[in-house]
Amino acid sequence: MTSSSLSNHEIEVSDVEFLRHGGKPLLARVSRPRGDGPYPLMIALHGGAWCRKDRTANTHTEVPLAKSGVVVVSPDFRMPPDAGYPASLVDINYAIRWFKANAAKFNSRPDLVGIIGFSSGGHQAMLAAMRPADPRYAAIALPEPAAVDATVRCAVLCWPVIDPLGRYQHAQKLKAEGNSRLFESVGPDHISYWGDEAAMAEGNPTRALERGESVQMPPVLYLQGTNDSAHPRPHLERFVEAYRKAGGLVELHWFEGMGQTFIPLHPDSPQAKAAIEKIIEFVHREIR
Repeated sequence: MTSSSLSNHEIEVSDVEFLRHGGKPLLARVSRPRGDGPYPLMIALHGGAWCRKDRTANTHTEVPLAKSGVVVVSPDFRMPPDAGYPASLVDINYAIRWFKANAAKFNSRPDLVGIIGFSSGGHQAMLAAMRPADPRYAAIALPEPAAVDATVRCAVLCWPVIDPLGRYQHAQKLKAEGNSRLFESVGPDHISYWGDEAAMAEGNPTRALERGESVQMPPVLYLQGTNDSAHPRPHLERFVEAYRKAGGLVELHWFEGMGQTFIPLHPDSPQAKAAIEKIIEFVHREIR
C-alpha cells in the first residue's frame, strides 16, 4: 500500500477546543478526510524543545497523512512559562482520551487511535504511549464518564529526543569543548521544561526501559536523518536495543544526508517524500 494509492481524500481542517485550564482554552487542529470512515486517528505532537511551536507546526506531514485516509489531531498543550513537565503529558493523555470518547464525531473509533511526534514531541509521544495509565498523566477526568483509556495502537517517532538527560549532557559536553551551539539552542529549554536532571531521567523512555519499568509497548516507526547532530545516534541505538530487548517492535529508517526537522525544512526532497510514504504505510498497516 503506497501513499500515491491512498492520497485521494478531500480533507476538512478545523480547530476544536478539547480542554480548558482556567479561562485559557487548549485547541487541537483537526485534519480529517471527508467520508464516513471509520478512519484511523493519529494524535500528532509538535516539537520545539518542549517550549516552542504549536498545533500548526507540522502541516507538511499531517496534510498528506490526512489525505491518505487518517484523521490527524494536533493538540496544543501547556508549555513553559505556563507549566513544565509533567503538565504537557497531562494534556496529551487527556487529549487521547477525549478524542477516543468523541471519535464517532470525527468519523473514527476509539480502537483506531495512534500517536506521532516530532523532536521533543516524539519524546512526549513515546512517553505517553508507554505510560497511558500513569496517575500523574491521567490526572484530569473526562467531563462525562467514558469507557476509554490513553493506550494507543502505534507510535511514530520523527527524530525524537528519546533520551532527554543524555541530550542535555551531550550539549553540556560540547559546550565544555568549545562548541556551544547546541547548548545555546536547547539547553535553556531543557531547564525551563524539566527543572532538573532528575526529572530528565525520570520522564525518559530510554532509561525507563533500562530501569525495567513495566510499560506499554505499541509498535514503533522511528525516522531519523543520518546528519542529525541534535539527536545523537547513540541515544537512538540505546532506545531501539532496549525496546526490542523488552519485546517491542521498532521499524527504523535512516534518511541519507538529512538533519533534524528534514520533512518541514525540505518538504520537496526525495527523503521527505519517502519519510511521509513510510508514515502512511505504517499507520494504515497498524491501524485497521
